[in-house]
Amino acid sequence: MSEPELTIDAVVFDVLGTLVDEPAGIRTGIRALDPSLDEPRIEQLLSLWQQHVDREQRRVVDGVRPYLPSDLLDLEAARLVADAAGVDDPAAVAALALAGRGLPPWPDTVAGLARLAERFPLIGLSNASRTALLELDAHAGLRWHQALSAEEARTYKPDPAVYRLAVTVSGRPPERLLMVAAHAWDLRGAQRLGLRTAYVARPVGDPPTPSDRFDLYADDLAGLADQLDRI
Repeated sequence: MSEPELTIDAVVFDVLGTLVDEPAGIRTGIRALDPSLDEPRIEQLLSLWQQHVDREQRRVVDGVRPYLPSDLLDLEAARLVADAAGVDDPAAVAALALAGRGLPPWPDTVAGLARLAERFPLIGLSNASRTALLELDAHAGLRWHQALSAEEARTYKPDPAVYRLAVTVSGRPPERLLMVAAHAWDLRGAQRLGLRTAYVARPVGDPPTPSDRFDLYADDLAGLADQLDRI
């Protein structure tokens, strides 16, 4: 695949799944909820959590449900998981709801961000709430010049209003921003507002379909940085 000509003034990163291993953190929280759970059951409960959060975020974007921050969606998901696991302990539920703030970075994340930060302003753009984003950034050691939460727009990606936050903060036209994500749906949302796009493969995420046309494709952040060094 030939590399497109790009003029990039800032790089915008999705966080959950792209820079941190979101499922791993939630699995850890579910294990702490009930240490007797076996791995197949943990995966079922993880799926229950993910399906609830994804569905409710879509309902907010579609205007079916009023906006509420990710903290409250995580609390709803934690209650569902605890009920399904037969755990009736408010303190355990509250602890599980915070599992999304202690997510481990992917092995290449910290070094990759440091390398890219030498050349570009870096903007984090996450569906996580402001408070959750602050804590997970600190836990994972993520380096930003600016971290933006969808809470500022009172909606969730892929609503264009969330990507517009990055455009406004950068002071640059959208075509001079590069949105980086492991989720094709996220990149499609950024494309609709005119941002350039880069897909980074992760063990989790939403891989591109044959009809997707993103500007860059990379196996990791080092590969992405290598491609950006050539433009």
